[in-house]
Amino acid sequence: MSQPIVQHFFDEPTNTFSYVVRDPDSQACAILDSVLDFDYAAGRTDVRSADAIIQYVRDNDLSVEWVLETHVHADHLSAAPYLHEQLGGKTGIGARITDVQEIFGKAFNAGAEFARDGSQFDRLFKEGDTFSIGGLEGRVLHTPGHTPACLTYVIGDAAFVGDTLFMPDYGTARCDFPGGDARTLFRSIQKVLALPEQTRIFLCHDYKAPGREEFHCMTTVAEQRKANVHVHEGVSEDEFVKMRTERDATLGMPRLILPSVQVNMRAGEMPPADDSGQVYLKVPVNLF
Repeated sequence: MSQPIVQHFFDEPTNTFSYVVRDPDSQACAILDSVLDFDYAAGRTDVRSADAIIQYVRDNDLSVEWVLETHVHADHLSAAPYLHEQLGGKTGIGARITDVQEIFGKAFNAGAEFARDGSQFDRLFKEGDTFSIGGLEGRVLHTPGHTPACLTYVIGDAAFVGDTLFMPDYGTARCDFPGGDARTLFRSIQKVLALPEQTRIFLCHDYKAPGREEFHCMTTVAEQRKANVHVHEGVSEDEFVKMRTERDATLGMPRLILPSVQVNMRAGEMPPADDSGQVYLKVPVNLF
């Protein structure tokens, strides 16, 4: 398998890894799961995390072909529009984004002006779709369960799994958001674990399991099969569903879920400004 060059960027406030994935034989690259910095208390955004990616791209004279999302993130805002404006590239996400837009368009009373057809993105990917990064071929696995629209991008020997899996010592994604389902997640994970055992798995988040002092962004299929605390070989689907359902019932909501979903369901754009030109994010009371 081809081996893309992968550079990670870590946003510790949201425990998020973003990536630049490079074709080793050209200057072509893709950006995955970018972060728009957001001070929730002040309601203020910043682009320092995105600027670090831009600097890397320009320092290495790279050409951005894709700005991709593995899913509609609930823990950070996407910087995709800013990166798209600065660097070009087509935006992409899973085709089931329409389900997420329908669910959260209603939840946030987004109004008729909010399109629920995924048209905010340049490309809506389905299971089995392929795309190119220079001479690299990427292919798409639809891996729902955390959200209906979750994708895994398999690019050469690298798989970018979003929130589907974490480091083996931390486990798997929660499934209690609207549209999530633990049984569906288990089956999605089996798709990932069916990849060649040497496949590098790049994670969207790491939270440092107890006893571990460093953040990690990468594991392998072999390591996940052997040691993932939730879905190692031998764990049945029913056992996983029971564990995941009970665990999810103890979890609080992510700190940035309300602003994140409103922005990310719009491909990283803010809601429309009001008549005065001011942009507002909504906080539904007692809804979730």
